[in-house]
Amino acid sequence: MILIIDNYDSFTYNLVHYVQELGAQTEVHRNDALSVKDVLAKGAEGIILSPGPCDPDRAGICLELLRQAPDDLAIMGVCLGHQAIGQVFGGKVVPAKSIMHGKTSPIHHDGSGVFTGIPNGFAATRYHSLAVERERLPKCLHISALTEDGEIMGLSHKTKPIHGVQFHPESIASDHGHQVLQNFLNLCQKTACAA
Repeated sequence: MILIIDNYDSFTYNLVHYVQELGAQTEVHRNDALSVKDVLAKGAEGIILSPGPCDPDRAGICLELLRQAPDDLAIMGVCLGHQAIGQVFGGKVVPAKSIMHGKTSPIHHDGSGVFTGIPNGFAATRYHSLAVERERLPKCLHISALTEDGEIMGLSHKTKPIHGVQFHPESIASDHGHQVLQNFLNLCQKTACAA
């Protein structure tokens, strides 16, 4: 089961539907409906932190969930969830270089993690005015994707199965969104089998 934390965003159920289309069972809870202990007790194979309209400090349990999650629990953050990953591990969330609401950008990536098998320079839809700052990124995080102007579009933790994407793979205007999510589900299966 994939547990999706809903950060009060209209895109959350697009994520839910994509994940279900890929054959995974899902359970959705608002970011303030459960405690971290309750979330972890559900025994999910993976957790997705959804987009949302605010900043990581106002994303309910997301920051604390990232702090308390077992080292082998696969977690993916999308947009706000991605920013929460950056912030909780020591990065800084700052105003983006450009406000991007409903605009597509080519995404250049390293082909690892959630980007496995995806063509470089694929188009992805962005809806954000904040971003994780590149200049002061902590050493535990790896930049896995960037825009042409150097804005971080993907992060992964170097020792934990945690991945974030700033863009929206669940948007119909994003290419390869299903594959990004399938790659995350594959990571969930690997970590669940290793546990």
